[in-house]
Amino acid sequence: MPNIKVLLIENQPLTRLGVRAVLECEADVELIGETDNAADGFAMFRELRPDVTILGLRLPDSCSIDDLDNYFVETPKAKVIVLAEHAGDAEIKTALKKGAAGYICKDVSSVELVDAIRAVAGGRKYIPDDIAKILSENFGLEELTSAESNVLRMIVGGMSNKEIAFALDVSENTVKSHVQNIFGKIGVSDRTSAATTAIKRGLVRVDL
Repeated sequence: MPNIKVLLIENQPLTRLGVRAVLECEADVELIGETDNAADGFAMFRELRPDVTILGLRLPDSCSIDDLDNYFVETPKAKVIVLAEHAGDAEIKTALKKGAAGYICKDVSSVELVDAIRAVAGGRKYIPDDIAKILSENFGLEELTSAESNVLRMIVGGMSNKEIAFALDVSENTVKSHVQNIFGKIGVSDRTSAATTAIKRGLVRVDL
């Protein structure tokens, strides 16, 4: 009899199909429910009480990192694996800090997927080697302030310093200071590189 009950919350049908196919081959793992949105997913979590919840990072009605707190308020010992399109160190750190037990990407192998579920069900953390490497490469980098994060988001949106100053109701010199601090902290020298790095590392959320 299966002893690990899994709930899958993921909006991409092909990804759900793949996870379902993998788990159907495992005698000790059972997919007890699946859905494609955050609201239904949390309702199913409360009703079904899974041993492990696989939570897609980007859902039509929410970013799962914003919702993680709800799972642990409902069930302090909830075991959640975040499933993402790619590994951005800022998002990984936030997910783990909020209590996620694992973080995997959608190109994960079937073996790694099952290993992750078993590890998390057993009370362990699961971070694949490639994601651990990304975290180690960015370890110790100074975090952006909330003001700098806001400015970086606007840079990614293509706004000029003048436009950012107007939007935030601050001086252009203040914006320039934030921009220089951002460049130094994320290790870039121009706005294009800043935007690219922000998206790659998950410093700025981009809805695709």
